[in-house]
Amino acid sequence: MEINKIKLPFRLKKAVLALGAQAKNTVCLANGNFAYISRVHPDLNKPDDFLKFSKSVGYFLRKKPRIIACDLHPEYQSTKYAQQLLPVSGSIFLIQHHHAHVASCMAENGLKNEKVIGVAFDGTGLGHDHALWGGEFLLCDYKNFTRCASLKEVPLLGGERAISEPGRLAAFWLYTAYKDNFLKLDIDFVRRMDKNKWRVLKSMHEKNFNTPSTSSMGRLFDAVSSLVLSKDKAHFEAELAIELEKIATGYGLEAMGYEFKIIKQKDKYIIDPTVIFKGIVSDLRKNVTKAKIAYAFHFTVAQIIQKISLKISQKTGIKKVVLSGGVFQNKLLLKMSLGLLQQKNLCVFTHQKLSCNDSGLSLGQAMVGGVRN
Repeated sequence: MEINKIKLPFRLKKAVLALGAQAKNTVCLANGNFAYISRVHPDLNKPDDFLKFSKSVGYFLRKKPRIIACDLHPEYQSTKYAQQLLPVSGSIFLIQHHHAHVASCMAENGLKNEKVIGVAFDGTGLGHDHALWGGEFLLCDYKNFTRCASLKEVPLLGGERAISEPGRLAAFWLYTAYKDNFLKLDIDFVRRMDKNKWRVLKSMHEKNFNTPSTSSMGRLFDAVSSLVLSKDKAHFEAELAIELEKIATGYGLEAMGYEFKIIKQKDKYIIDPTVIFKGIVSDLRKNVTKAKIAYAFHFTVAQIIQKISLKISQKTGIKKVVLSGGVFQNKLLLKMSLGLLQQKNLCVFTHQKLSCNDSGLSLGQAMVGGVRN
């Protein structure tokens, strides 16, 4: 069996079996000073992948783990499978998705159980409030976390359909920025869009029908990509965002970022990207190149990371920033973020051995479960 072995930053008292996420799944056994991580099972909804997943679980169960850790999402096949293992282990921990992302990166970088600023950007993960998170700034160690900041939530019009049709997201952000006047904007995206379809989607939003809210950074990239590239459909996950990164990387000059808004709300910050869309629309109307707009958007997200991380650091005195989640597969964003954070003398940790996407999640689940026990 193909296994990745990772040395842990400290010894866990009991063996933990972590069952990972739904897609890009891995299974992890953390025992003593080491973690053993299975091959990737791409999609647990596919019978062949689920069979391989169950075989990986069976292999690690031979070590008689005392603790089972899994994702908080009750509909993940891995979470359902974990519940079946309760008679075997006697103890199950449900681990919040983005906390596990940060913990995974902490572990592979050898960080002890200390407070860090965790930036977890991905497509989606269930929060404790039952909302879909994905643009998160956490203050956390292995045991606990506090949600310090997140993106403003946006409805997924039509649920998961909005992921394969990111034009729905772009249209809603334009509606947020301009209300119905966005339909009069002289830009390619609006000229090409199906106005009748938009009226149906708007009605769904007004009736709160099949429109779950999300704070996902992955979905923000989808929306901006759809707007800039004037494409409303994606044939695979993050297709348009990957294209946006490609043209941004090819831009050989520097560009200023767009304005963005940070709102203090009780004990956390909300990042409102509405004005980003206004800036992009302004550039599109001026016929600014797509490459420059794409570069400026990437730089804006890196500036958001810098500004929020600095706010948390100044309040807490914590200097260590951990970057995780699938959005950081974007090499341009990662490079920009590293540069801006280091300018402020913050110590940045990124994934070196495992992927920042959900395939690294099981290690984080194992660490959180092991420390909480």
